[in-house]
Amino acid sequence: MKITKTTKLIVALALSALCLSSIETNAQQENYFRAIGSPHKPKVEIAWNRYYSAEGLWDWMKKIAAAHPKLAKIESIGKSFEGRDILTLTITDFSTGKDTDKPAMWIDGNIHSNEIQGGEFSLYVAWYLTEMHADTKFIQELLRDKTFYITPTINPDARNNFFKEPNTANSPRSGMIVLDNDGDGQAGEDMMNDLDGDGHITMMIRRSPTGRFIKDPLDPRRLMAVGPDQVGDYEMLGQEGMDNDGDGEVNEDGIGYYDPNRDWGWNWQPDYIQRGAMRYPFTLPENRAVMEFVMKHPNIAGAQSFHNSGGMILRGPGAEEDLNTYNLEDIRIYDAIGKKGEEMIPGYRYLTVYKDLYSVFGGELDWFYGNRGIFTYTNELMVPYLYFNKEAGRGNQDEQLKVDQLLTFGDAFVDFKEYNHPQFGTVEIGGFKKNFGRAHPGFLLEQDAHRNSAFTIYHAYHTPKLSVMDVKEEDLGGGLKAITATIFNERMMPTHASQDLKYRIERPDYVSITGAKVVAGFVVEDEDMKKFKEQKASPEKMAVENVPGMGAVKVKWIVSSASNYSITVDSAKGGKASWKK
Repeated sequence: MKITKTTKLIVALALSALCLSSIETNAQQENYFRAIGSPHKPKVEIAWNRYYSAEGLWDWMKKIAAAHPKLAKIESIGKSFEGRDILTLTITDFSTGKDTDKPAMWIDGNIHSNEIQGGEFSLYVAWYLTEMHADTKFIQELLRDKTFYITPTINPDARNNFFKEPNTANSPRSGMIVLDNDGDGQAGEDMMNDLDGDGHITMMIRRSPTGRFIKDPLDPRRLMAVGPDQVGDYEMLGQEGMDNDGDGEVNEDGIGYYDPNRDWGWNWQPDYIQRGAMRYPFTLPENRAVMEFVMKHPNIAGAQSFHNSGGMILRGPGAEEDLNTYNLEDIRIYDAIGKKGEEMIPGYRYLTVYKDLYSVFGGELDWFYGNRGIFTYTNELMVPYLYFNKEAGRGNQDEQLKVDQLLTFGDAFVDFKEYNHPQFGTVEIGGFKKNFGRAHPGFLLEQDAHRNSAFTIYHAYHTPKLSVMDVKEEDLGGGLKAITATIFNERMMPTHASQDLKYRIERPDYVSITGAKVVAGFVVEDEDMKKFKEQKASPEKMAVENVPGMGAVKVKWIVSSASNYSITVDSAKGGKASWKK
């Protein structure tokens, strides 16, 4: 083929373009540098300065599973009241064993629909574990040994309602079952009214010659109470809305008042004792789906639920009547992990529900521990300390106005404006938006998500990890041999919590020997004092009641023959371990 000048020119231009492309690519790669503790080039790019609808969370979950098929799988564990899937990610290194053969951590968020960031915080754990796995030895070892079951929202129906419908920062707390909240025989006849159509239910005020408030001359957003001997300009009318059913109340019969965190089957009480409880434990399909999944996964040893707000790391019991459920040995482990959390998450406090907050009957964390022996925390997310790194009052108007002035530049507040109300006449409507106060502003979301995730990972790390060590042989003569093995738990949590032992919730741990003809088997109670407890039935498979955290148990077999034998441990919450001669 004859090469013309035109051909040479085209080739030269192509090579030049290729070189330029290579230079630009290299330049782009050099224009940023990996920050410590963050993924360098994540396969799934998620913006952590915003909130996602239920469908948005599910979309990210599916992308994580698709991008990391060896580490993540997605499934529906049930349906919500309105028929939406409750999607769960299973995160582990599947190449090192089945998820059910490893100690597991359950994580959920958004049981209360207005407590939205629990969804993003749960999702962050899944994203971080999968994206950091390739570059971080700790994460590699963690996912080799452990499993994470992560359900970002267990209330998808009402999560979407919070985003897409008019609401306050506190509504809806429940799911989407419509009930007769005001006891008039009708359900849902006085829903919220977004009078100005901005998507937020704010406050109504009205000028009054007997008012008890004035507007701050320096900041008209701020209402100030006048002194007891003074008269103001405004009266408070309450929440934006109308009296739709003519009973003299505004917006009092909206989406159900019930509380999904009063529906769990441990120390449950009816509604007249525990406001918000439904008809019986696990009335709600969302909670029932979680319960059934947990019951089918006895390997779950730790659990974390994300709520908001107030900056708290909570443990049970929820009610003082349940105080004896929590054994001192287990409290020691709760305290060690919870106090470490205070170090990891600035402004958060480690507290006990019944003692430091209020009584809760039928709560999730009590069901997980009381019914399943699972060490469980609830984190109440977002604390005003994060605004200016100093203590501040919860829900303090002055503090929130300062935040909106200096950090969010007016984006958190709907300025008061006049509205001709059909019942109250001329009113003014305004106040803080629904996604401010309880919810993190975007600039704080990723930092707090990471710190709470780190606490949860620390918790998961300290679920049991078993190993077989210090295997010894002793010749007893007459063709008999004694084989002694130590089963060591390298983490703080025992294989059975005290509640588990008390009610025999889970099966014993089994220590088996194969490749040997077993004559007798013993649990070594005190090796120095020669105290042994014999297991006469099936001694080749010894049943061990518990392997304590950072502790060990010993088993001993008398065998008549053994050459290339193996010793294995099989624990529901402690996973599996083996040793081979």
